[in-house]
Amino acid sequence: MSHVLNLTYQNLGWQTAADLYLPPDFDEQKRYPAIVSTHPIGSCKEQTAGNVYAKGLAAAGFVVLVPDASFQGASGGEPRFIEDPAIRVSDIRFAVDYLQALPYVDSDRIGAIGVCGGGAYTIHAGITDHRLKALASITGVNYGRLIREGFAQFKPLELAQGIARMRTVQAQGDATEPADLLPASVAAAIAAGITDIDVLEATEYYKTARGQQPHGATRQLMSFTGAAMGWDAFLHAEVLLTQPLMVVIGDKAGGFGAYRDGWEIYGRAASTDKHIVVAEGWSHYDLYDKAEPVAIAMASVVPFFQRTL
Repeated sequence: MSHVLNLTYQNLGWQTAADLYLPPDFDEQKRYPAIVSTHPIGSCKEQTAGNVYAKGLAAAGFVVLVPDASFQGASGGEPRFIEDPAIRVSDIRFAVDYLQALPYVDSDRIGAIGVCGGGAYTIHAGITDHRLKALASITGVNYGRLIREGFAQFKPLELAQGIARMRTVQAQGDATEPADLLPASVAAAIAAGITDIDVLEATEYYKTARGQQPHGATRQLMSFTGAAMGWDAFLHAEVLLTQPLMVVIGDKAGGFGAYRDGWEIYGRAASTDKHIVVAEGWSHYDLYDKAEPVAIAMASVVPFFQRTL
């Protein structure tokens, strides 16, 4: 059985809180390949990136670091609930720094995996940080594209103008409350006429005992969301994304767009060692924690990392 250490390390001007998953029969005299596991938007280290994927990868012999995003979870940073893609990618770089300083980690054998928004952040980190030797995206979502499309109801200019107004109000001293990204319950979502599978299943995961965790807030300070409006997780992938790449998606597509984003990055990546796995009959949130689709993902991800790291 793998062991989990709770720890903190320095980020920019605050501390990152993280869980470090160690393999069974861990021996600190040995040197292990390591993986950074990045959680979804609105999630935390105790959810799918940690208690499913990090746990499974540690059981397969990897050291796996699962940080809470800056401004979220148990990590530091003010104001709270900022979701800034550049800082989320920077979090991955700091995680690599931490792993490279550990005596029992082989600093030349570090990879990264991420779930949902964390999957696309992982890919972008790999584009810009080639200390990462292999990348895996589990139902990855390009957050910049999602903000401009679904979150903006396909009116990105109107959203940009709304963000500007919120930021102005905040700068002038009025309190700005973080917005809840999801309905309070599946029943409330249905009552509001919501039919999108991703919203309904996200609510079922995050708002019930199935996935609920104290730090899995699913909240966001919308006045700071302008940072995502012009961001593309896959920018320069055609030139700079040369590491081995594994993309896992479900074919039950929903409004968050992981299915299309998965095929897009698979096509755009310059990697010659790239693979896409489609879990047929399964959805975005099925890949968070349901046994059968997770097994489909891990059956490809584990040997992929064993081969590339």
